[in-house]
Amino acid sequence: MKDQLLKLVPEFNEIKNTDLRDKTVKAFQMALEKGGWTPDDLGKIPFTLLIKDTPVSFLEHTRAVTQICMGMARALNAVIGEKRFPINWDILISGAILHDVGKLLEYKREQGQYVKSANGKLLRHPFSGVQMATLAGLPDEVIHIIAVHAHEGDSGKRTTEGVLLHYADFTSFEPLKP
Repeated sequence: MKDQLLKLVPEFNEIKNTDLRDKTVKAFQMALEKGGWTPDDLGKIPFTLLIKDTPVSFLEHTRAVTQICMGMARALNAVIGEKRFPINWDILISGAILHDVGKLLEYKREQGQYVKSANGKLLRHPFSGVQMATLAGLPDEVIHIIAVHAHEGDSGKRTTEGVLLHYADFTSFEPLKP
């Protein structure tokens, strides 16, 4: 499964710290297994249930958000400079890849439709994503990004990486809303 994930999500390889990369892959694998999905399902699962018949898959959204984060970070570093605008790239990329991993627990396929699972009726994906990241042994900085990426994080303080992820996620979501 790991090799298949690395092919489907080449952004995993942007994480330079091998321990962090392995734990990020592990969290993704755990969520797939716990949700009853396979890597092949990632291109079929909708990235959201809030947009009827969304044309964007979970896999496309995850990769797009990760690349948007990296693009924003590169632009900020190029113009402002890494010293004045420090970004922990590995933490940013790990958090971006995992920001919606809880949706693999929040959703299920039933009678040909994607719907909320029993888990999803009780916990939104930031909460189940935090659980997967914690069980995989990821650092608090990554767990923070997952926890605060959606509206649940609006009342708290986001790290620089958390802010970048939050806006990248909504950049990939808001224009698709009807």
